[in-house]
Amino acid sequence: MLVLFVFAASIHVLHAEQPETLKIGAQAPDFNLTGIDGKKYTLKTFAASPVLAIVFTCNHCPTAQAYEERIKKLTSDFKASKVAVVAISSNDPKAIRLDELGYTDLSDTYEEMKVRAKDMAYNFPYLFDGDDQKTALAYGPVATPHIFIFDKDRKLQYNGRIDDVEKPSGTPKNTDARNAIEALVAGKPVPVPTTKTFGCSMKWISKEHGVQDEQAAWAKEPVTLESIDEAGLKELIQNKSDKLRLINVWATWCGPCVTEFPDFMTMHHIYRQRDFEFISISADNPDKKPKALKFLQGKFASNKNYIFSVEDKYKLIEAVDPKWQGALPYTLLVEPGGKIVYAKQGPIDPHQMKKLIVENKYVGRYY
Repeated sequence: MLVLFVFAASIHVLHAEQPETLKIGAQAPDFNLTGIDGKKYTLKTFAASPVLAIVFTCNHCPTAQAYEERIKKLTSDFKASKVAVVAISSNDPKAIRLDELGYTDLSDTYEEMKVRAKDMAYNFPYLFDGDDQKTALAYGPVATPHIFIFDKDRKLQYNGRIDDVEKPSGTPKNTDARNAIEALVAGKPVPVPTTKTFGCSMKWISKEHGVQDEQAAWAKEPVTLESIDEAGLKELIQNKSDKLRLINVWATWCGPCVTEFPDFMTMHHIYRQRDFEFISISADNPDKKPKALKFLQGKFASNKNYIFSVEDKYKLIEAVDPKWQGALPYTLLVEPGGKIVYAKQGPIDPHQMKKLIVENKYVGRYY
């Protein structure tokens, strides 16, 4: 009995990793999901539409972001034909590692879905399935985005990609989803019913352990704190690297600095695999270096960390930025070549900063 239980449990895990994708001709599984407008949506919500297109997508995936405008265009182009387009985010937010968010300013929580929909002026319903993923398990999307198109009887007539070009600036040769909708509106067979789909893998609930694994790995990374003088600070600001550089001046005695430092660690862990680096500069007195290092170690600050080598804080201010009035914290975002694109005295807005980073030309939202 124990062997049978273990076998059954392993089959369930495999199923959760990638359920079978709905077959052409299958009836659309019903759902009962909450949209970003707070309303409940089911298949009956779209009963008046002769064609229903369901797109499994999300906030964070670069491929999903690359297709947002095209999903909006499908919605508007077929509005007169009463075609219904609906997007569903089924990713489990608790299963998304920070290093999987390198192309976005938002993860896939319900609240963040609202932000993204507003930022991009979505013209279609955006529904959340990330709590239990029942809808995704019933439909079997392989990646984000993955589109399923149903006829008036809600029989599946197309599933796969939207088109064959990921980058928004490219011109697709095969507009498979559009072709399918046009055929169904005209009462004709869909020319190509099934295609493969390219994008980010689904973040199934079974992947939640990856977040814990990631955090455990941070604890093993070395944390250092080096002394730096005026010349070194000026060179940091000049940014002779090829990376977008985020610089934060802080101190252990500064309450707002200590409070917001974890936000910088989040950005470090999100964007460090991109053309980006975070550098911290401690304004503590040189003799407080052990205290500053202990603080950094507690935050898993494996980025570059410096402490100003002299006690004269006015030399620190002038070396970092003559426009800085001297209050902590102080944050700069510097492009390669030394162009300062952001400077803020006082605490930052973490979401605004992530947006500035990912929308900067040296980083970007797409591959």
